[in-house]
Amino acid sequence: MYDGVKGFRDFYPGEMAARRTAIDTLEDTARRYGFREIGTPALERTRMYEEKSGAEVVEQLYSFTDRGGRDVALAPELTPTAARMVVAKGQALSKPIKWFSTRPFWRYEAVQQGRFREFYQTNVDVFGSSEPAADAEVLAYAADALTALGLSGEDFEFRVSHRDVLGGLLEAFDAEIDVERAIRAVDKRAKLDPAEYRALLADTGLSEAQVNEFDALLDTPEGDLDELATFAGTERVERAVENLRAVLDATADFGAREHCTLSLDTARGLDYYTGVVFECFDATGEVGRSVFGGGRYDDLIEGFGGPPTPAVGVAPGYSTLPLLMQRAGVWPAEEIATDYYVLQVGETRPVAARIARELRDRGHVVETDVSGRSFGAQLNYADSIAAETVVIVGEQDLAEDAVTVKDMDSGEQTQVPLDGFPGKHERPTYDDVA
Repeated sequence: MYDGVKGFRDFYPGEMAARRTAIDTLEDTARRYGFREIGTPALERTRMYEEKSGAEVVEQLYSFTDRGGRDVALAPELTPTAARMVVAKGQALSKPIKWFSTRPFWRYEAVQQGRFREFYQTNVDVFGSSEPAADAEVLAYAADALTALGLSGEDFEFRVSHRDVLGGLLEAFDAEIDVERAIRAVDKRAKLDPAEYRALLADTGLSEAQVNEFDALLDTPEGDLDELATFAGTERVERAVENLRAVLDATADFGAREHCTLSLDTARGLDYYTGVVFECFDATGEVGRSVFGGGRYDDLIEGFGGPPTPAVGVAPGYSTLPLLMQRAGVWPAEEIATDYYVLQVGETRPVAARIARELRDRGHVVETDVSGRSFGAQLNYADSIAAETVVIVGEQDLAEDAVTVKDMDSGEQTQVPLDGFPGKHERPTYDDVA
């Protein structure tokens, strides 16, 4: 007997059916916004992540040297790959480029609730627009997708910030500060003990007094954002505050403003983020982890050798999102369903197979016997796969040019003419033919 690898999960049919419902909902919502599906490889060159993703991701890579001597890694995220693809064919693509993709990723990190070493995400990205409307559309997509899953505005919130506000405030201090490390520390503010968090900030070059002052600035309410620009005294922060407000204003037009809350300690840990960033949280606080996040990364395409190309995206995942849905009571039932089971008694396979084909041609889920089982065994199997209707094709039935249709919930059954089944009904059931 072999055990599975830690951090990697098996999904049996019932659980996979629920996950598929969630995935289909997020993807269908993306399609309604005009996002087009792409497919991407599992392996990329390790150097791409070393140069673009930041130290935290690089430390978690599943990387190795392949038989051709190439240093490669299993993809820990999609954004660098999507950026590479944009650069490869950017001139031939109409702007804005709107893509989505659902696939697994891999990071060697501590396994805990809502966090695994193999995880799945639906990435949704817009390339080629710097307008606040692009940020707002991504936020609106995320809100609509969650609503389509059955969640309400009381279930989730988007905590919105701006990387240039954070970076500009840090640069305003009279100190040699490692700004990227400081922003990564801010991203851990809600997750760490206060003393540990402040120690991380101090390690980036801030004095104790500066740590206290900077930390207090993170609690600035939305109505006082101008005070941050006054404190920094730089165009960078002034522009960032203006952009942040413009994005929040645009979300009102896109129907997502009610879900957005200013949260300056939302920083996102990846180094390539440049502008507005956000994370989705359980509004009740029962699910303590971020459900998913996203933001703007305007410099990444240029960093891959392409022309300046602004970009913004979001990546709902299927590790923490189910926790939120389960807490809210909207996670789909983890069960399988079958429309029909065509039961064979005796030498009736040609007719049973014909009926099964006709029902499948109408788009129904249909099973029939492939194991040579007895009548009772087939009926038990039909019950185990939650078959709604059983069509009994027996030698005695066929001798009378008929089949028997059985409703599995009520147990009622009736015999119907063979040439009348499936007949004109799109989905014939016992109630249709009785």
